[in-house]
Amino acid sequence: MSASLTFVTPPPGLDPVVDFTLDEVAGAAGLYSLHSTSEPLTRLFVLDAGVHLPEYSPVISQEQGDSLGVTDPDQAMLLVVANPAPSGTTVNLMAPIVVNSATGASAQVILENQDFELRHALRPRGAAAAPATARATPATVAARVPVAV
Repeated sequence: MSASLTFVTPPPGLDPVVDFTLDEVAGAAGLYSLHSTSEPLTRLFVLDAGVHLPEYSPVISQEQGDSLGVTDPDQAMLLVVANPAPSGTTVNLMAPIVVNSATGASAQVILENQDFELRHALRPRGAAAAPATARATPATVAARVPVAV
């Protein structure tokens, strides 16, 4: 899978870059390379939260959803930035990337008043992991993002 994404505002630390390509990493389900179309050395690895963190269910504000044209949770794909390190890989649960899967409009949103970690440790599949806890959002299904109404 390959998709063109346009951020409504540059991701933090990547200003002025807004146009990216999201490419699936072969042999690694739910792992993607997000790279700038204008700055070849600008690349992030991101995980599909629905594949790797199915319990992760942040609440996206109405304003955040509106900025992407997301009116229904089924329109949204939720990605988290992966940070590999010698001690293990962590993901940023406080600032997910929300993608309108129909248009490619994207934003890295800052979650306020939600109890998520900046550096949530990933565990190998099958290993016991601490849940990514937050307020319950029963309408959330896998990588679907609840949009406040």
